[in-house]
Amino acid sequence: MELNSLTSTFTLLNGNKIPCIGFGTWQSADGDEAYNAVFSALKNGYRHIDTAAAYENEESVGKAINDFLASSGVKREELFITTKLWNNDHGYESTRKAIETSLKKMNLDYLDLYLIHWPNPLKFRNCWQETNAGSWQAMEEAYEAGKLRALGLSNFRQHHIEALLKTAKVKPMVNQIMVCPGQSQKELCEYSRSLGMLVEGYSPLGTGKIFSSEQMQNLSKKYGRSIAQICIRWSLQQGCLPLPKSVHEERIIENAEVFDFELEESDCILIANLTGLEIRQNRNPDEAPF
Repeated sequence: MELNSLTSTFTLLNGNKIPCIGFGTWQSADGDEAYNAVFSALKNGYRHIDTAAAYENEESVGKAINDFLASSGVKREELFITTKLWNNDHGYESTRKAIETSLKKMNLDYLDLYLIHWPNPLKFRNCWQETNAGSWQAMEEAYEAGKLRALGLSNFRQHHIEALLKTAKVKPMVNQIMVCPGQSQKELCEYSRSLGMLVEGYSPLGTGKIFSSEQMQNLSKKYGRSIAQICIRWSLQQGCLPLPKSVHEERIIENAEVFDFELEESDCILIANLTGLEIRQNRNPDEAPF
């Protein structure tokens, strides 16, 4: 599979194509910040936008998408839009309502991908298997109705996936987890892929702390590329779909310029095994306080 531009794609279990780099919007504030960032990303060639109900910016993200479509001549089917179910809305009926709420906020007829954001919310900690099954049923119905074009998970570990598969009729197509230098989550990635899921990696830059790494600074000099570009390229070479986020246009553009160089395998191993970085660690979803 050759990835050579922002419109290059991975193929999901159901045959749908997903652009190989997604534009992340976590921590992009609702209003002008999220709107301008998403519009800038789309204007500069991104075709895959990732948001979530929990980010509280779906309206601004949706407005940017619709304004871009109206002004650019690009067709809706050329874009890939993802949002996610928040923790308080698990269970069949609440999920049905949450899907409709996200569609309405974003002013979209359908979503290309819908994810359960976390597997074991505090609110449902004593019944997470049951509420996940109910949520998935509601998602399957929306999928069959054409409101959702693909279904997936986020932050699910193996035991959460195994529990879901006991009742799921439609197999999950994506597992979106934290993948960044020093945190490759190799076993979970391999398990997810063994079930046919594409792995998406959020926080591919380690929430910014990666820039202080001397090893990464040395690689930046070696390849003549920014540390961010090296992180994103590394994700792609791991077969992982990265979701870089920025609100600065020059960085949004720079983060997409990763298709004309390749990291040596020894450097990929070095990046995967980086230590001593003060980056946010993978949160245990069974202990998360939300």
